Amino acid sequence: MAGEPKRRHSKAQKRTRRAAINLAVSLVSCKNCGTLTKPHIVCVSCGFYGGKSVTKEKVQVTRA
Repeated sequence: MAGEPKRRHSKAQKRTRRAAINLAVSLVSCKNCGTLTKPHIVCVSCGFYGGKSVTKEKVQVTRA
């Protein structure tokens, strides 16, 4: 038989417990520029992911 909880956990108790789990974030260094970024996400500073440029360059429109 499995143990059963004696009382129900309140919403605040449950949310504070789950918030503590997400506090630890692992960071990796970008292979292109070396800044610390989250894993599996495009680098914010240089726009590279997996050694390739992912972000589009902004094109300046000039009046003719």
